[in-house]
Amino acid sequence: MGIDLDAPEPLYEQLAAVIRRRIQEGTYARRLPSGPALADEFDLSMPTVQRALGVLKDEGLIVSVKGRGTFVKRPDDAGE
Repeated sequence: MGIDLDAPEPLYEQLAAVIRRRIQEGTYARRLPSGPALADEFDLSMPTVQRALGVLKDEGLIVSVKGRGTFVKRPDDAGE
């Protein structure tokens, strides 16, 4: 499943679903690709990527560390 430009679901929600699935499958075991890399891979704008990542942050699945990147939040990451 990828991004379907004709789907009724917003692009950011589709991207969040793809990233969520990749986290669950272990494709993104610890660190996510950079925002620009995700934008290039899915041919989306940075605001769309940022909104998708925001959804996943709100769900508690990922955490961003300034200057280091975006990481999958593990149960033992409670202090981050």
